[in-house]
Order: sequence, then structure tokens, then C-alpha cells
Amino acid sequence: MKNNSVKLKYFENYIKYFYISRGYSMYFPGIEAFLAIVRTQNISKAAEWLHLSQATVSYRLKTLEEQMGGLLVERRKGASKISLTPKGENFFSIAERWEALWRETQILQASGSQLSLAISAAESISHFVLPPVYKMLNQHTPSIRLQIRTQHTQEAFDSIERREMDVAFVVREIVSPSVTVKPFFKEEMVLLRLAVPGRQAGGAVEMKELEAQHEVFINWNREFQFRHDQWWDPLCPSRVHLDTAGLITTFLNNTKQWTIVPAYWQLYDADGRFCSPETICFCASKNVL
Repeated sequence: MKNNSVKLKYFENYIKYFYISRGYSMYFPGIEAFLAIVRTQNISKAAEWLHLSQATVSYRLKTLEEQMGGLLVERRKGASKISLTPKGENFFSIAERWEALWRETQILQASGSQLSLAISAAESISHFVLPPVYKMLNQHTPSIRLQIRTQHTQEAFDSIERREMDVAFVVREIVSPSVTVKPFFKEEMVLLRLAVPGRQAGGAVEMKELEAQHEVFINWNREFQFRHDQWWDPLCPSRVHLDTAGLITTFLNNTKQWTIVPAYWQLYDADGRFCSPETICFCASKNVL
């Protein structure tokens, strides 16, 4: 956790580096107008959303485009929806990050010396593993302003490297010189498949019953892949490869199909939604720990 004054200083330096040292001026009204146009797909609707005249929105967009050195939005007479130029498409994600940083800076300025903590985690980890941690942080004295974001592993690492998140809980490690990774939780892996008539749940299964072409495969991490290749021929891959456990039940349609999941894996949460806790790693920017 970091004091808001420290975090605010970082945001100021971040903005200065990307917008001042690189020759950009911080024209937030133009960025705000651009994002409104993209989200509403129409300049007049963007003006209504921002409570501005259409002429003002057009002027702010034009000013931003002059600073960016090219058109961001294509103007077509009679078109009901706008379209972005290639430059505009590339700039959109940058504009969203800039907006998020700007809003976070304003919140930090308003909240004074309150502690804050930004956590990134996979959805299943947030639902099944971290609630006790969230509860403890929510009851902390002095109070902590929590920001929790659901992200996949690559998104989480990117957020940590950009210092948008303080810590992240991910399912696999990505090598990064600016991020420290530590194990947070480990669990044994078990076989999962539909019940076979006459077989007792939890009973042993012969390897010859598990044909590689019928596996619903998820690469949980590098260690899992290594051990998996020791038991099953990597040159005979499964027909179905997934990057999310939420699709497993879609493909487990008969007793021949099978998959490997963490031992404490749960099929459904309290709302009936499919979900799956995974083996977890904890990562954070090196200067946060």
C-alpha cells in the first residue's frame, strides 16, 4: 500500500513523461471529446453526452487531431455513424488509459492522505480465493480506498508494468524485469470427466482410458505443461484447446472426454455461473513491495 501523495506524484511523473518530454501537450478536452465520439458513434450525440454544442466538440476534436498530426475520425456526409482512421484506432486505447489516469489523479487529489490499493485478479480468483483478503482490507484502520480490476494474466502484467495496478493475482508467470513474482497459492491437479455408469466418484482411472484426442486441454502453467508432456505424447495433441476454464462444460459431452483441473476447482458459484479457481501467483511492481 502506498500513501496517495506518493501515488499522485507517480501519476504526475507518468503524464509528464508521456506528454511533455515527448512533445505532447495535455489537451484533455480533446481526448474527452474524442472518446465521447467513439463511444456514441456520432458527433452530435457526443455533444449531448458532454452537454456541449456540436461546434465545440468538433473544435476540440480538430485541435486534438492537429496536435496528433493527422485525422483520428473520418467525416462522411450523411453517415449516421463515425469511423476511425488507422491512427484513430491506435490512439483509442492510449486515450482510454490517459482518461483513467486523469480520473485517478483527480480522485487522489480529492482524497488527500487516504491509503489506496489497486488489485488486479482473474475473475475466479476474485470470487473464490480473495474475498477474505478483501474483507480484511475493507475493515482496515485507517481506511483503504480499494480498486479491484478483473484481468487475464497478460493484461495484469501489463497493468503492473504501467503502474496502473499495485498488485496482481495471476495463473501463470510472465518474465518481466520490472515485476516481482511470488507463489501465493498452490493446489494439486485432478482429473475431471462425466460420470461413468458403474464407476464410483473419486475412483482411480487407468491411463489407457484417457486418449489424448478426447482431452479438453488448458495450459495452466509451464510446470503443468512439462508434466503433461511426460504422460501424453505432445505430438498427439487434443482436439480442443481452451484459454479459459469457463468453457469446459461446453465440451465435456460424453464419458470419453476429460480434462485436468485444480483439486479445489468448483463448477458453479452461488449465482449459477460457471467458474474455476486456478493455481495462483502473486505479482507486483518491484518498487511496491
